[in-house]
Amino acid sequence: MILKTNRLELIAGTVELAAAELEDRERLASLLSASVPEDWPPPLNDANSMNWFKAYMESNPNADGWVTWYFILPNAEGGRRIAIGNGGFKGKPSANGTVEVGYSIMEDYQRNGYATEAVGALINWAFSHQEVTRVIAETYPVLKPSMRVMEKNGLVYAGDGSEPGVIRYELRREQRGTAV
Repeated sequence: MILKTNRLELIAGTVELAAAELEDRERLASLLSASVPEDWPPPLNDANSMNWFKAYMESNPNADGWVTWYFILPNAEGGRRIAIGNGGFKGKPSANGTVEVGYSIMEDYQRNGYATEAVGALINWAFSHQEVTRVIAETYPVLKPSMRVMEKNGLVYAGDGSEPGVIRYELRREQRGTAV
């Protein structure tokens, strides 16, 4: 499954992609048909999070799109394709219709609007499913650029997050008209 934005392609993760990301960067590049930076993964991603995503996809084979998406810049320098980040959801919608979106961009590609563009596509994709009534996202208050990504996509501050020191933003289906 692929989502296209003005400048990006978002490729939905699979168990095969998750395994390659954990074990073989060259294989990941081949599967994505894009170069993958030497310092992959993007910030705040680690083996624990990658293993969680892989395990979730293995135990929920009908969760296509509800976990990891790889952000590809299809026309990077020299016309080459490059993986610049990833994001997605922490699983399928909850019983009350909530999904949590997360995202990360490689440092060399930050502050170019790519996260805002990718998150907007993910939010639109989520709301294309009738069972989704709310999208949430969490971040640390010191990560001002991350907060700005949420705000540009219409999410509003909703208070404390799920862990100490984390804050939450949300966008309800009925508020969607405020997103850019």
